Amino acid sequence: MSRGGRNQIERSSRYARFERGMESNGIPPSPISSGEQSVWVDVSPLLEAAGNELKEGELIHGENFSLFAAMSALEIMDPKMDAGMEKFGYRSVEEAIENGAAPIPFSTDKTTDIQCIIDVMDHLLSCEAAWHKGYPLAQTVFSCIYLLRLERTSSHALLHSYCRMIRTTCNSVLSVVSDARTHEEEDLFIMAFGLPLKGEGDKKCLSMLSAVEETIARQLRACKNPTKKKVLGDMEPLQSNPDLEEGYCKALLSRIRFRKYYYHVLMCMRKAQGRGLELARKHIASCLAELASIYGSSEFLMANAHGIRQAVIEDRTTASGCQPIGFHTGLDNVAPTPPRAIKIISWKKALEYFEKLLQDLDIICSFRLDPLLEDVLQFVVQFQKSQPDLVARAHLQLLLVQDGKLYGRDPLSDVISRAALSQVIKDQSFQKNEFIIQLGQLVINLLKILCTNAAWQRRKLGKILQDWGATAAQLQLSSKREVDNVLNIRVEEEESMKLSKHLLCWTEEQTYWIAGRFLMLGFELELYSPSEYCMVYWYLYIVMFKLLEKAQLRIVQTNDSSKKKGKKKRDPLKDGAKEIQYPSHILLLQCYINLSEGLAMMLAALSNENSNFEKPSIFNTEQERFIQHFELLQKAHVPEGVSYIMFKDLMNHVNFSTIMRYNYFGAAQLIARDLKGRFSGDPEKMSELRRVEQVAEHNKIALNVICQAGIKDPSLKVSFEFTHHACFAIAVVKRS
Repeated sequence: MSRGGRNQIERSSRYARFERGMESNGIPPSPISSGEQSVWVDVSPLLEAAGNELKEGELIHGENFSLFAAMSALEIMDPKMDAGMEKFGYRSVEEAIENGAAPIPFSTDKTTDIQCIIDVMDHLLSCEAAWHKGYPLAQTVFSCIYLLRLERTSSHALLHSYCRMIRTTCNSVLSVVSDARTHEEEDLFIMAFGLPLKGEGDKKCLSMLSAVEETIARQLRACKNPTKKKVLGDMEPLQSNPDLEEGYCKALLSRIRFRKYYYHVLMCMRKAQGRGLELARKHIASCLAELASIYGSSEFLMANAHGIRQAVIEDRTTASGCQPIGFHTGLDNVAPTPPRAIKIISWKKALEYFEKLLQDLDIICSFRLDPLLEDVLQFVVQFQKSQPDLVARAHLQLLLVQDGKLYGRDPLSDVISRAALSQVIKDQSFQKNEFIIQLGQLVINLLKILCTNAAWQRRKLGKILQDWGATAAQLQLSSKREVDNVLNIRVEEEESMKLSKHLLCWTEEQTYWIAGRFLMLGFELELYSPSEYCMVYWYLYIVMFKLLEKAQLRIVQTNDSSKKKGKKKRDPLKDGAKEIQYPSHILLLQCYINLSEGLAMMLAALSNENSNFEKPSIFNTEQERFIQHFELLQKAHVPEGVSYIMFKDLMNHVNFSTIMRYNYFGAAQLIARDLKGRFSGDPEKMSELRRVEQVAEHNKIALNVICQAGIKDPSLKVSFEFTHHACFAIAVVKRS
């Protein structure tokens, strides 16, 4: 059928696509049942006749057909839409095997056989990296015919043990991502479509691979030691050329050992309560060393390659540059979606991917499982700055949240009481308090969201703000009721009222922290245009100022509680004279507040005093953009009473004389310098302070230049760039 009207076939026609897809893979289609007998009807003549009659734009449809149904209709026999169609190659695994697409052994020549097995190992590594990046499992790893029919490889010990280990590790990775439920962001990742991911004897894959490794290691030792030529003669060499024996032994051992250590890493990281993290780090170090050896074998393998070379050397998926044997992307494709056009990651990029993955896993393993929620949140945020891929983020989430507990060890009631009250309350009534249970679930959801990718994370953070805001409102209402009954209060009720106040303050602090994270992710994702920077920095300033207020209030409440519990009497005048020593993160937050306010004021002054600075958008108004960016925050009343009218009233009267008088950037610079002594042992914090200093210094200089040159100078061009910090811009002043 070649008519244009065939482009929309009603949903009932989908059945033919699935039946043909299954039949092409050796699965007999189910017959149409009519009473006690099954009757097959050939509809090809009907379709052909209809196709000849149809004109351009026409289609055949039933009485219940609608335009809405047309949106989800599929075109049968179109390779882009029909999973049962194939443009070229074999239609089933059996057909491919019969035509010699996956020979065992690869060649009667042992040298060629070893070369081919190394090519298969390398291409599987590239396929696995492509799968981790989001491509379908059936079109990547399981495009290998040897994996689809693993029992055929039993006569080839090296190939059999390696393929079994590949299958086991893929199943383990899929299980991690599925359990973490982070696959919603890359949903194709966990779809196995009935592929043989498990099999009998998979538990012995490690011992099988270790046995092969030991055999090759003995062969390598014999090659290296000239005094053991007799031993070498007694052993069967890997291949027929003695001069190449050592090189091939090293190439194979590095690939086998990488697989073995990688398997150990995955197993250790799945141990409950992080018990296997220390051992996992040792295996990660071994993995990285073997990756370096694998990369080093490339020169030897390319020099001795004799197979069919891949067309583009930069895109080669093997170290030798030869085309691997035993792969076909169109086999076993019975997915409910059309086949995707994919490009397997090159061998070099696959090595880089696994190196990055292992480094990310090492960072996770190095985390000291701190019970303080504040430190956990900061660790996750810092970890996300390295842009880890899905597999690493899934492992982090499973480490943080196990069986409804932090690390599978600390109950959420303990985590919340430690965060809000600076002590652990073991009282059963506290642990069963409805607010504690509710907050515990919110904390779990927050940790899971922070482990997703940046785009998904921002979207989810905006939605859970309403849940945190609603809980804060309930706590506030509860506190008011208790205050109203203060005349009839008992000791237990007094403690309950204090608890409600502490929880309210902490809940509001977390709500503002989430709002700040939501806004800053917008910069990292480049969601804001330059004309919107002013309103975003203004909103960020208010959110961070509120966050600072709540954090300071919580510290004061905690200090008051600890003083009342002390037995020694203190002089209130002396206590009042003492200056509260705020934690370092509070002072760093003050730096961000100064930068946000300074940038908002600078942008507002430029807009007010320089007509060439900001050009109005032709698509929507400034108020509409304000609503679009802050709608989720406004729905959650974060902060209360903030509106576009308030923003315009404050920003319309800003000028450069005001900015120079308050010296926002100078204040941020001063605090950052003072903090260096506190963060001297933390390289990440020191790096952040340097970035803050650079932003403050550049903007301070830019302000002076603008004021000296005259803001109304038409030749003066001011733009903003994120050269030093991902979220705080620097002003670049030029003359046209």
